[in-house]
Amino acid sequence: MNQTTMRRPLIAGNWKMNGSVAANALLLDCIRAGASGLAADLVVCVPAPYLAQAQAALSGSAVAWGGQDLSLHESGAFTGEVSGAMLRDFGCHFVIVGHSERRSLHGETDAIVADKARQALACGLTPIVCVGETLEEREAGQTEPVVSRQLRAVLAVLGQQLGKIVIAYEPVWAIGTGKTATPEMAQQVHAHLRALLVGVDSDAGSGVRLLYGGSVKPDNAHDLLEMDGIDGGLIGGASLKVEDFLAIAKSA
Repeated sequence: MNQTTMRRPLIAGNWKMNGSVAANALLLDCIRAGASGLAADLVVCVPAPYLAQAQAALSGSAVAWGGQDLSLHESGAFTGEVSGAMLRDFGCHFVIVGHSERRSLHGETDAIVADKARQALACGLTPIVCVGETLEEREAGQTEPVVSRQLRAVLAVLGQQLGKIVIAYEPVWAIGTGKTATPEMAQQVHAHLRALLVGVDSDAGSGVRLLYGGSVKPDNAHDLLEMDGIDGGLIGGASLKVEDFLAIAKSA
């Protein structure tokens, strides 16, 4: 991590739809035990049924917890959805917004992602806003236009709250595939995103943490996280293995 930045690294685990009460108990206890003394902030984003377990296991520790999605609505007849206020009831500080799986499998548009980011902030949550291009878009030279469009939709609704979000660049072609953007490729996109943020608000934009996600593992984490402008990672599969998750955190 470049030492000229004042942004504290953030390592966020996204469990996706994985876990069980028994497996979670060991994983959470080990993460809590291994988190002390790290130079990075840690957060685990767990499936909604396990939020109470995460709260009980991590309260009073250096590890935060969060949700993987939230509803656009405050309350009402929206069966199966989870509101931001509900996440806050379980002590969440973070929530993932606009993950590529939500965009592709659930039809979330840039406008929906932007509204969810705004709803998260209204509920006192820090949205981890995901942006990223598909393989076809990268091969067509459309990476920067795509992530620009996705980010600008969110920036348009933030008002004075720009400094309260986290951005995660996750190239869709690298999520769960074993493929990873090279450190130089990731840094180039991060620099582009930073320029967009600073262009809106120099002070607030320079303080937003930019994470990289997409098949981050202990053996590639150091090279990625030492790049200037990469402030941490959004970790998928490796966040389910305590040794891997903590090794990545130590790389920050």
